[in-house]
Amino acid sequence: MSETVELTKAESGGKAEPQPRSVRVVLFALMIAMLLAMLDNMIVNTAMPTIVGDLGGLAHLSWVVTAYTLATAASTPIWGKVGDMYGRKGAFLTSIVIFLAGSALSGMAQGMDQLIGFRALQGLGAGGLMVGVMAIIGDLIPPRERGKYQGMMAGVMGVAMIGGPLVGGAITDHLGWRWTFYINLPLGAIALAMVTAVLHLPKKRARGRIDYLGTALLTVGIVSIVLVTTWGGSQYAWGSAVIMELIFIGVAALIGFVFWETKATEPIVPLHIFRNRNFSLMSIIGFLTGFVMFGAMLFLPLFQQSVQGASATNSGLLLLPMLLAMMAVALISGRVTTNTGKYKVFPIAGGVLMVIGLYLLSTMDVHSTRLTTSVYMAVLGAGMGFLMQITMLVAQNSVEMKDMGVASSSATLFRTLGSSFGVSIMGALFTNKVQDEMTARMGKGASLPSAQLDAAGLARLPEKARDAYQYAVTAGTHGGFLLGAVAGLAVVVAAVFVKEVVLRGAPETPAPIQEL
Repeated sequence: MSETVELTKAESGGKAEPQPRSVRVVLFALMIAMLLAMLDNMIVNTAMPTIVGDLGGLAHLSWVVTAYTLATAASTPIWGKVGDMYGRKGAFLTSIVIFLAGSALSGMAQGMDQLIGFRALQGLGAGGLMVGVMAIIGDLIPPRERGKYQGMMAGVMGVAMIGGPLVGGAITDHLGWRWTFYINLPLGAIALAMVTAVLHLPKKRARGRIDYLGTALLTVGIVSIVLVTTWGGSQYAWGSAVIMELIFIGVAALIGFVFWETKATEPIVPLHIFRNRNFSLMSIIGFLTGFVMFGAMLFLPLFQQSVQGASATNSGLLLLPMLLAMMAVALISGRVTTNTGKYKVFPIAGGVLMVIGLYLLSTMDVHSTRLTTSVYMAVLGAGMGFLMQITMLVAQNSVEMKDMGVASSSATLFRTLGSSFGVSIMGALFTNKVQDEMTARMGKGASLPSAQLDAAGLARLPEKARDAYQYAVTAGTHGGFLLGAVAGLAVVVAAVFVKEVVLRGAPETPAPIQEL
């Protein structure tokens, strides 16, 4: 295809403006790249019980996802800065190549340690994919006009979230879990070809150096805190020397990061953007949304396979009520935002529905029917649908164009951190609950080999052991969903304080940037 997009300088303000006839072509290429990053987690989540059953290591279950999200979080700020300094297209294409290399290696992993390491490489590339898509869209389209494409973005997320569990389940059942990673390769090749062909942005010169010290401090802080949430209460006691040292290192690194960012010439995360109330609140809401979404997506298939007896394919199908509700609500809220330029009601409604849905899910037990579970998931999905795109849209609307790259990467970082913390904390809580319940029902020292996470393996267990494990999984998911409901309450509180500023680019007089 010969159509391309060139950004030209507007004589009046010097801002980059896209040629309208080719915008849709570019957006289609970017949506394929977004699908690449989002589809992976959805596929892998459904395959997790089988992966653990093959490679072993139930205690490391959450790390397969945590390694991915942790690497994504740590790399997101650097990808945003590299794109600002050297050009977004080159950084974006590089991130695709790294992601594909991690996918191929993950499919060849021979042990849980290898898989975790290769998933981290995959996450490194995913950080560039997500921030690249958001920043490029932010460059091409003003916020008010961007609302027209919110439905398209929600559609891609819906395809990933609906198609991911289905594809992941089918591949796991018929081809083996390794193909859940190999499937990324042809999709990635299409994304590389499309982006190379249709996206042409102005070349940039570096006007400074990357903030390596700030990046290192932020990475150390993130890794330390996530290790605390992962190991605390499971591998190590909360008051143990290891946990205390990690807390000290993490807090010291984050304090040092904040101090250094006030002094750095080219800060990796300029702190002045947080003086804007809406940006800070949307960062908090994005963090909490990621916390809830990825925690729920990890443990719902586990509950359905271990307690309700679903196969990997069926557990993917059983997620449809949540994912369809999420996509439908996102499409509707995107259209309303486009027509009115207003949005405050959506994060409030989203938070309320998340609380209700998560509370209902926490009431499930071994006797809950699939119909009951489907209704509860639909309520949760509707809540997340209100929050899917609005957080990034408002965050980008809250900063000046010169800060678009760092705003996109910062907003992406907070959502990624939320997902990492959600999986880590919920994973630790789940593991502890399962162990406690198994001990209570089977006696001290009772345990199940990791292979028995698989539904077929559970069916071969003695009835007493199977019942004990199903009750243990129910107890574990109960605690995780209640914790998610608390996070949903925090979303509602934060959303109440959002100041509704009409999106820039509207036919009316543009609203000024609002400061705290």
